[in-house]
Amino acid sequence: MKHRFALGALVALVALVTASVASAHAILSPPVALDKKLQQFTLSVPTEKEGATTTQIELKVPAGFAIDSYESAPGWKRTVAGSTVTWAGGRVPTEEDAVFHFNASTSGAHTYTFTVLQTYSNGEVVSWSGPESSDTPAPSIQALSSFGGGRGTSTLSIVALAVGAMGLIVAAAALLSRGGRPLV
Repeated sequence: MKHRFALGALVALVALVTASVASAHAILSPPVALDKKLQQFTLSVPTEKEGATTTQIELKVPAGFAIDSYESAPGWKRTVAGSTVTWAGGRVPTEEDAVFHFNASTSGAHTYTFTVLQTYSNGEVVSWSGPESSDTPAPSIQALSSFGGGRGTSTLSIVALAVGAMGLIVAAAALLSRGGRPLV
């Protein structure tokens, strides 16, 4: 029984890793943040074009999201104009990510959606501003007033339950595919 559980857990882990690798998008992490608390965020933008490098990233910051300070990004020059932060001058090759860190806080418990413009060395610009189901979804974070402990259900709890349920389904499928035969 222990071997079956271990195999099921391994299959679930592989499924999660494969799903995350298959969907390379501009992301802002952590995806869930505690409202009104200064914390570090990371913007990661993949270079997906063959034969071109990422040379500029522009982040349009939504109202209520306040950036306090930035971590230096060697090779990049940062400029801030109003609610737009631009990193320029870098050269990120295909299959690598442009990554930037900054400290920020939110002013209310809700979803903050960002627009990211990515410029390639060939002049092409990709706008990461679409809906979640698109090829170029806008990165977002969910600010919560607390991470649980109350009577309500938090987003983090729902995500944890969904991941756990998916693991159980994958484990059950693995057991059924073996036809009840022992693993050893």
